[in-house]
Amino acid sequence: MAAAPTLSAPGWSHQADSTLPVHRTLPEEVPVAVVFNGTTLAVMMATPADIADFAMGFAISEGVIAGVDEIEEFEIVEQPRGIEARIWLRADRAQALADRRRSLAGPVGCGLCGIDSLDQALRALPPVGGDALLLARAGVAQATDALRPQQVLHGQTRATHAAGFLVPGRGIVAVREDVGRHNALDKLIGALVRAGTDPASGAAVMTSRLSVELVQKCAFAGIPALIAVSAPTGQAVRMAEEAGITLVAFARAGGFDVYSHPHRIV
Repeated sequence: MAAAPTLSAPGWSHQADSTLPVHRTLPEEVPVAVVFNGTTLAVMMATPADIADFAMGFAISEGVIAGVDEIEEFEIVEQPRGIEARIWLRADRAQALADRRRSLAGPVGCGLCGIDSLDQALRALPPVGGDALLLARAGVAQATDALRPQQVLHGQTRATHAAGFLVPGRGIVAVREDVGRHNALDKLIGALVRAGTDPASGAAVMTSRLSVELVQKCAFAGIPALIAVSAPTGQAVRMAEEAGITLVAFARAGGFDVYSHPHRIV
């Protein structure tokens, strides 16, 4: 039986002048192991929905594969205490797998836990093209507002992040949610590549701060612009500048800040 992404939980609501019984819809999180060629590369706590998207996006954003054509087989196996996403790669991808191998149990707020070295934490990023992408200023300013109505899981729980894909002239065309912001972005990347959507054709829109792992994932996926409702870190700005990514922060209330490669906003 597939794990549900939410749980209805009883509790007590203590207010200034009353105490009442309540039932809340809460987001679930379960260990999700991403297994390549029989070896676990990562175990992340994630919302048990869109697991195929998550596994594919994780493989791309971590540099294990460049495209889904490098995957020979894929299956999702539910275990008593979690979920395994099992991927078998083409033989020529074995070295890339060895380079990125790690075994971790990552809390939902961190996308870099368990790496083997400082060099991996700040690994060199591939240059991102996508110079044909032009984003209207008004579309960027409204991006996080346009994302909000499509956050179904957040509407139920008020406890999840979302990653959306903004395409000029079309608005937000895809949305994925998770308790972890980096998991949500992995799910979005996986959804794009599985649908045959060119990641260079739009911008990722996040309901979170902009941290290093989000820039890294966009770079490896080939997404040329990253928009978020909150602030970036200094290192995220430096990495976005280096990789050629347009980094937009504080996109809310009709305005935004741009910290790198502003030429894509017209």
